[in-house]
Amino acid sequence: MMFTDQLHEQAATLWQKSFDHPFIQQISAGTLPKAVFRFYLLQDRYYLSEFGKLHEQVASQVTNPKGRTFLLEGAQGLKDGEIAVRKGFFETLQISKQEIAQTPVAPTAYNYVNHMYAELYRGTPGRAIAGLLPCYWLYNEIGKRLIATGSPESLYQQWIETYDSDGYTDSVQKMIALTNETAAQTDEEERTAMAASFVRSSAYELAFWQMAMDRQSWQAG
Repeated sequence: MMFTDQLHEQAATLWQKSFDHPFIQQISAGTLPKAVFRFYLLQDRYYLSEFGKLHEQVASQVTNPKGRTFLLEGAQGLKDGEIAVRKGFFETLQISKQEIAQTPVAPTAYNYVNHMYAELYRGTPGRAIAGLLPCYWLYNEIGKRLIATGSPESLYQQWIETYDSDGYTDSVQKMIALTNETAAQTDEEERTAMAASFVRSSAYELAFWQMAMDRQSWQAG
């Protein structure tokens, strides 16, 4: 069994909860309130910006030339591709630069990003790589699950198609391969820590959907 197969098994319950989450189900049905999707996009903009920076910072610490190249290409790809797609969503929903500037980072988005920085700077590049993987892989799995039925809402259909595309799937497979290569070059203690990082990120992915549904703020509760 590949290391990433083990990770997949460890996070299976969390991933199933993501597949079943009302945010995902309503994306598919076309019934997700636009206000919820707007909030999600605003928080995801912050997340993706930091996600790209993390790729660059992990790349600066890995010794595998192929892995370094992939991470740097991934950082650039986020700037050129996925973030560009988000820009189209922002234009459709008329999300202004002022609204972006005035929207605070929600607790879950803040904590998810901090978790990955902690895995890198208080841990190792391998743990950071494992922490980055769920964002790639889970979204691809969601795209594959939803593409068969699609969504009657064109905006949500575009979101689904982003994560079922051949280009995106190829990036996911490369990230999976990098995670396996990294795990193969270390010891069992480090692989256990990498697995913990992967599971934590999977939990934050699940929390991200609920954060959007709640339009979470620091004043809640």
